[in-house]
Amino acid sequence: MENELFEHAPIHKAYFKLALPVVFGMVVSLIYNMADTYFIARTGNTNLVAGVSLGAPVFTLMIALGDIFGLGGSSVISRLFGQKRDEDGKRLSIFCFYSGIFCGIIVTAVLLAFRGPILYLLGADSETFMYASQYYTFIALGAPFIILTFTPSNLLRTEGFANASMAGTVTGAVVNMILDPVFISFLGMGAAGAAIATVIGNICADIYFVWFLLKKSRRLSVVPKGFHISLPEIGEIMAIGIPASVTNLMQSLGIAMMNRFLLPYGNEHLAAMGIVMKVNMIAVLVLVGFAFGAQPLVGYNYGAKNFLRLKKILCFCYGFECSLAVVLACMLSFFAPSLISIFMQEEKIIELGIPMLRMQQAGMLFVAVVLVTTCTFQSAGKAWGAFILSVSRQGVIFAAVIFAASRVAGYKGVICSQAAADALTAVLAVVLFFRGLYRELEGEALKGNPL
Repeated sequence: MENELFEHAPIHKAYFKLALPVVFGMVVSLIYNMADTYFIARTGNTNLVAGVSLGAPVFTLMIALGDIFGLGGSSVISRLFGQKRDEDGKRLSIFCFYSGIFCGIIVTAVLLAFRGPILYLLGADSETFMYASQYYTFIALGAPFIILTFTPSNLLRTEGFANASMAGTVTGAVVNMILDPVFISFLGMGAAGAAIATVIGNICADIYFVWFLLKKSRRLSVVPKGFHISLPEIGEIMAIGIPASVTNLMQSLGIAMMNRFLLPYGNEHLAAMGIVMKVNMIAVLVLVGFAFGAQPLVGYNYGAKNFLRLKKILCFCYGFECSLAVVLACMLSFFAPSLISIFMQEEKIIELGIPMLRMQQAGMLFVAVVLVTTCTFQSAGKAWGAFILSVSRQGVIFAAVIFAASRVAGYKGVICSQAAADALTAVLAVVLFFRGLYRELEGEALKGNPL
C-alpha cells in the first residue's frame, strides 16, 4: 500500500490523488445515466419517461446494498491497514466480495416475487405500469452484478488503487453508453433496453475488478482458500455498512416520496422531476466523489491515531467541499433551461423543470456539510453518527418536511421540501460532529497524543 501517500504526502496532494479518480468515475457514471434518460426522452413518450423514473429507486436500492459491503468493508479495512494488520484486511475483503454476490441473488428473488405490489407502491398507474415493469424486471435480474460492482470499486481505494477503481467504473459506463442507443432506439426495446444496457455494463465492470484483484492487488483478495471471519468482524462491517446503505435507501425513499406527492399534479410533473433529478446528480455525484474519495485517507489516519494529520485533512475537506458546492449550485441554476431542454424539448416540461432544479440547488451547500460529516463518521467507525445522518436528509427529516410543506404551500411546498430538509440535516450534522468526533480529537490532545 502507498504508505507515503496516506502518512506523509501533502494533504491536498493525497486528497486529490484519492478523490479525483472517484469523482471522474462518478461523472462518467452520471453521463451514462443521462444517456439512458436522453435516449428514452427522445422517444417523445412522456409515460415511458415517467415509468423509468418510477423504477429508478430500485436501482438506487441496489447501490445501497452494495455499499453495505463496499463502504462498510473499506471503512474497516482502511483502519486495519493504518494499524498494519494487512492479513486481517485481506480476509475481510474476501467476505465483502462474496457477500455482495449472495445479497444480489436474494434481491433478485424478492423483487421478482413482489413485482406488482412494489411497482404500485412506487406510484405506477395504468399509463406507466408497462414501462416501469419493463425497466424494473431487467434491473432486478441484474441485481447480483449491479450490487457486486460497488464492493471492489470501494475496496480497491483502501490499497491506494483509486485509478483502478475509476477504470472499472468507466469501463462499465462506456459499455452502457455504447449499448444504450442499440437497445433503446435501434432495437426499439425502450425501457427494457435501458435496463439491459445497464446490467451488461455492470457485468463488464465486475470482470475488470476480478481481474485486477487477482493480478495486481497484494492486500485484497477474491480467493476463498483458508478464509475465516468472526461474528465481531462481521458486526464491524455491518455497523458502518448499514448506515452507508441507509443513505442510498433513503435516497430511494426520497425519490419515491417526491414522486408520490407530485402524482396528483400529473405525469408531466413526474417526467419533469425525473429529468431534474438526473441533472441535479451532476452536483451531488461530484460532491459525493470528493467527500467519499477521501474516506481511505481519513480512515487510515484515524486507525493510525495520527490525529494532527487527521484534523488537517478534515479542515481541507470541509473548506473545499463547501466552496465547490456553491460553485456547482450557481452553475446549474444559471443553465437550468438549457440543461433540461437537452433531454426534452417539450415547453411544458422545461417550464416545470426550471424551478424544480433551482430549488434543488438551494440546498447544495448544506448537502456538502452533510456528506463530509457522514463520510468522517463512517471512516472513523462512528456507527451511530453515520446512521443518524443517513436516515435524516432524505428520510425522516425529508418525510416530515414534505408532509408539512405540501399541506401549507401545496405544489410549491413539495418542490421546496428537499432544500429545507438539507438545511435542517446540516444543522444536525454540525451538532453531532462537535458533540462526537471533535471532542474525541480534543481529548487526545489533552492526553498528550499526537494532535
